Amino acid sequence: MKKVIVLVETDYNEMELLYPYYRLLEDFEVHLVGSEKDKVYKSKVGLPIKSTHSSEEVQAEDYVGLLVPGGFSPDYMRRNPHTKKLVKEIHEAGKPIAAICHGPWLLASSIDLKGKKMTSFMSIQDDLRHAGAEWMDEEVVVDGNIITSRQPADLPAFVKAFLKEIK
Repeated sequence: MKKVIVLVETDYNEMELLYPYYRLLEDFEVHLVGSEKDKVYKSKVGLPIKSTHSSEEVQAEDYVGLLVPGGFSPDYMRRNPHTKKLVKEIHEAGKPIAAICHGPWLLASSIDLKGKKMTSFMSIQDDLRHAGAEWMDEEVVVDGNIITSRQPADLPAFVKAFLKEIK
């Protein structure tokens, strides 16, 4: 069975992690990858979820794609050099990376976004523009192997676009 990474870190957005996670489980082996293995991470409202792997131990070649939920968690994700390295390796392999809401913060810290068409939660559009991306206010934007969306209301389009790229 093909494997997919869903990143997890403290202060994740519940909807942006759980909606894709359970949908992906229908067709893939999904690994919840955090800074630490077997750590219980809490969402913005305190919902716990336990990581299955650490970003240091997983190998990009073992996965068909990676998903970054939003919330404040991407700011914690981008503080971990192993998580940034994993994102960079997935990207360099041309595998799909999906990031929603504040998720593109991690991409701005991990890969070259120059000339990439992207969207995000509106408050980080300046961060993406300063990283060289062309920011767009659309429910889902696909540019090469990068899939981005703005907010929980965009989840149906976001997950469909990611599934199309990893199947």
